[in-house]
Amino acid sequence: MTERQRVAHLLRRLTFGPTAAEVDEAARVGFDATLAALLRPAAAPPGPGLPPDPTARLGPDATREQRQQARKEQREQVVVATRWWLTRMAGGGAAEKLAFFWHGHWATSVRKVRSAHLMLAQQATFRRYGTGDTGPLVRAMLRDPALILWLDGQRNTRAAPNENLAREVMELFTLGAGAYGEADVKAAARVLTGWRVDRAAGQARLVPQRHDNRPVTLFGRTATLDVDSFADILVQHEAHVPFLAGRLWARYAGATPLPATILPAGRNTTALISAMCRTPEFAATAGTLVKQPVEWLVGAARQLAVPAAAGQKLMPAVLRELGQVPFAPPSVGGWPAGPAWLTTSSTLTRLRAGQRLAELAPAATDRLTGRDRLDALAAMLAVDSWTDRTRAALGDVRDPRRLLALGLASPEYAVH
Repeated sequence: MTERQRVAHLLRRLTFGPTAAEVDEAARVGFDATLAALLRPAAAPPGPGLPPDPTARLGPDATREQRQQARKEQREQVVVATRWWLTRMAGGGAAEKLAFFWHGHWATSVRKVRSAHLMLAQQATFRRYGTGDTGPLVRAMLRDPALILWLDGQRNTRAAPNENLAREVMELFTLGAGAYGEADVKAAARVLTGWRVDRAAGQARLVPQRHDNRPVTLFGRTATLDVDSFADILVQHEAHVPFLAGRLWARYAGATPLPATILPAGRNTTALISAMCRTPEFAATAGTLVKQPVEWLVGAARQLAVPAAAGQKLMPAVLRELGQVPFAPPSVGGWPAGPAWLTTSSTLTRLRAGQRLAELAPAATDRLTGRDRLDALAAMLAVDSWTDRTRAALGDVRDPRRLLALGLASPEYAVH
């Protein structure tokens, strides 16, 4: 792997798809400087400026028509929030890719939460805490209104403990299967009793009379715990760092075994990503990781410089067809990974979407008319090289729009 290929691989994995100019700049400054720039803290972006949650204005005597109108306005706010985030992603940067990683990790769906405001507040938590030590992140997420609604935390009371949030926070978010027992789930559920979401305020608060404040035995130790002490126990558990590192490796590197050399980086997310990217095993994963639909489509929009307004109209519809719409994961387990995205149906959708993207990017297609058009296409899409089979398939294509659409649907672009 040349130095240029090494930095291109880094950019492909840590961002939503580098432009040719970004690869050129990374090759000029080198791997270390590129990695440092990608992991540098980013300022929190201004939100989409939504009006207040329409359901917050409803009183107990609201009519059926008023409630239906509020629901309609809620759905419209979700559309605005989704378009806003896709535009942010297309703007580039590792911060958006990391926020999307956490969204898939703490998978929460607006279809049940029914509030763009609460979903955006959760995303703000990912941005604020998601680059550092996981302790503050887990503390914040156990109070997160969207997650509480999504996993039935509202129903978890002293009189009727609900184990849903307790189980998922250990199995899917912090420790992994096998690191806890059923007794730990029951104890954790009691610790998490009593939290209620105030939709108007956009906050969760503890209702003392609904909370079970008796001592619990968790992982073999008996104590009186609150949300913060429970979060601290989770991130200090011996399973936490290997679990977190494994999830990062799976999303940024692929299905190969996790290198044990990155574990000394501890539970600091930025340190783990930095250690991961420096391993020879990370470089060896080039050309093996299937892009998720959001990665594929946002990357294409970035690289072709599709106008933001056009992208906002196109991307949500394409992502619905491909089965991955931001803010709406299919389950608490998040979206699938790997070859699950490479179906005949998705290939046809990508080809149609590629044709539409080509129509929206005349400046890009203008560069694909010469004898070097295949090399120009590879540079534009940050593809290191075409296989002989793909080069033969593309070689006779003269129409630049069709050439670009086929390049976007190629295996070399879908698997990076």
